[in-house]
Amino acid sequence: MSADHRNKGVSQRLRYSFEFFPPKSEDMAGQLWKTIDELSDWSPDFVSVTYGAGGTTREPTLSTVQRLIAETPLRTASHLTCVGATRQEVAQVVEQFRAVGVKHFVALRGDPQGGMGTVYQPHPGGYANAAELVAGLRELGDFEISVSAYPEKHPESPDEAADIDMLKRKVDNGASRALTQFFFDNDVFERYLERVRAAGISIPIVPGIMPIQNLTQLKRFASMCGATIPAFLDERFAGLDDQPQARAEVAADVAAEQIEDLLRRGLGDFHLYTMNRSALVSATLTRLGLAPAARAAERGTGAAA
Repeated sequence: MSADHRNKGVSQRLRYSFEFFPPKSEDMAGQLWKTIDELSDWSPDFVSVTYGAGGTTREPTLSTVQRLIAETPLRTASHLTCVGATRQEVAQVVEQFRAVGVKHFVALRGDPQGGMGTVYQPHPGGYANAAELVAGLRELGDFEISVSAYPEKHPESPDEAADIDMLKRKVDNGASRALTQFFFDNDVFERYLERVRAAGISIPIVPGIMPIQNLTQLKRFASMCGATIPAFLDERFAGLDDQPQARAEVAADVAAEQIEDLLRRGLGDFHLYTMNRSALVSATLTRLGLAPAARAAERGTGAAA
């Protein structure tokens, strides 16, 4: 099979979404909007914007989402957490986001207010967990609701069965899609997906893909959220500490190879954690034989001429 035919097959089967986080400074805002501008041409299925626990980034999230909806063609989802808030406060936040055009929420419990690793305490007048939040959102409006899923289980779950039971409760309450925590071992994901399906959960389970910006930082973050970093990643990045371009090439190769393997296993939807940077995401998609819409249109115009 020719590369053109193979790449056309990939593009027909591959759908993807991008995740951004709200900026905390003017410099970070400039970086974010540069990234959004560069990634818009890839025509993602949707994009999402994260939301800090207890509403710590509520205003930056709201303003980012509002601008995305007003100034870009991107279908935009807002993350929403319930930690540290009453049900009435959550309803008020939902109304704020609805007013700027949000129709899709990624409903999450949120990290404990004391930070990752501390004990979670539900607000006495709030939602106890993400499953209750999904039910509350469903009562507040006809929203599209995505939720989280954990191929290596949530670090606070006692076991995998309890973790999958929580996912099932979220689905039973109205979730229509699950976006997973990032992972790097596709066998782990496939076994997880088999257990999810055996539990009677039929919604799309969308693999979360993390192009590796910095392996050392990723290891620290992974240790807090229960994700495993396989030894092969150390081997792939060995000796590249002082070679940023070579590191970026390897990172794009690793992400593209992971997606290609998941495509072979029958997956078609992917959620890419951009870290508010476009280069690695674009390089990954290019390796899959895809091209931004603008560039593809230019090539088509050139061919016609």
